[in-house]
Amino acid sequence: MSTETQSLLESMLRGPAYEAYTYAYPHKTAYRSLAEQIPLRTLWETQQCNALFLYVHVPFCEMRCGFCNLFTTTNPNQTLIDGYLAALQRQASVVRDALHNPAFARLAFGGGTPTFLEPAELEILFAVVEEIMGADSRSLPFSVETSPATATCERLNLLHDHGVDRISIGIQSFLEHEVAAVGRSQKRQEVETALQNIRSLNFPTLNIDLIYGLPGQTMDSWMESLSSALQYRPEELFLYPLYVRPLTGLGRKDRHWEDLRLQMYREARSRLLANGYTQISMRMFRAEHAPTAEGPAYCAQEDGMIGLGCGARSYTRNLHYAMPYAVDSINVRNLIQSFNQTTEDQFAHADYGFILDDSEQKRRYVAQTLLLASGLPLDFYQKRFGTSVFEDLPELCELEVLGFAVRESQLLRLTTEGMERSDVIGPWLYSPQVVELMRNCKLE
Repeated sequence: MSTETQSLLESMLRGPAYEAYTYAYPHKTAYRSLAEQIPLRTLWETQQCNALFLYVHVPFCEMRCGFCNLFTTTNPNQTLIDGYLAALQRQASVVRDALHNPAFARLAFGGGTPTFLEPAELEILFAVVEEIMGADSRSLPFSVETSPATATCERLNLLHDHGVDRISIGIQSFLEHEVAAVGRSQKRQEVETALQNIRSLNFPTLNIDLIYGLPGQTMDSWMESLSSALQYRPEELFLYPLYVRPLTGLGRKDRHWEDLRLQMYREARSRLLANGYTQISMRMFRAEHAPTAEGPAYCAQEDGMIGLGCGARSYTRNLHYAMPYAVDSINVRNLIQSFNQTTEDQFAHADYGFILDDSEQKRRYVAQTLLLASGLPLDFYQKRFGTSVFEDLPELCELEVLGFAVRESQLLRLTTEGMERSDVIGPWLYSPQVVELMRNCKLE
């Protein structure tokens, strides 16, 4: 372990607790045009296809929140929506044809806000999943994202009828003045009605997303939002620290409010643990009454992911690929228009992404397991890669020295102090190549 590596982690830990959210590795800002187009048939013929994750992306919302840097556009006209759904069906047909005897283990609609679509349009999404891709939506774990404004009884009944068993709703705050400060025109009664609608249909899992660190948010108001969420006994809660990113509404303003995020995280964690929730990651908490996982086993490290739609990513073991993306509203809209005009032949190739060599696959495995409360399984790493993780990434020992991780039998697990620094430890694990690509990414 080099002094340079030590000083890098220590210098990062001396800074803010929030460097970046490592929800995938490598981040999409590390993607670039590939040297050559790769036919999907060639790409998938050597991959395991018996436990795939199928994700369908809907890049539409009724409003753009001030913190949002997702690939989405607001209030599209009907022509844009119809063109998108038609292109999605073309893409799905091509992708299904490229896969050899696929079987699916997980399904999800994300966005954007999938329930922005009208019920008849949502039926088209289900036709893509069930009829074109051949997935049995009623027997597989199936998650759909929604919003307070679009969680109507008609839409929710349709989701329920198709076997959706997890509804994730982005509320962010129950206090109207806090969501208004980030450009979100959301009324408390609208939120309450949406949650009542969801609960009335007995979806097995309700997830509520909340954000801490909002402009004007205090510790008391943060706890008020958390308490309001707990009244609905959600099976899952995701607590997101606010990030002010470039090209977003908040990113165009000067941040001038006190940063209470770390204190808010600690207080919320204590409250949730006291209420019987188990911490899964820095952001995710699961209730005691949450259903146990059912359906085919899916391992994010071993099994592939099929992403359909303009903003979706697909993962094989050694290539992550997608289409270019943007944040600025004009450029997002242009990319959707381009997607709508994509031909079947163009859908049949991957030409934009990131190739993961052996070293990058190892880093991905570490980043995707170490940041979970369950920890990094040392024996599985050895079996998967044929080497010790401490030989490949000796800098991990520094986490133990600093008290941010402990070894327990065949696990390397973050301590409480390490878990709350996940958004520093994650970026610290990125390879120099990925860091450089992300730094030089010109987002529009």
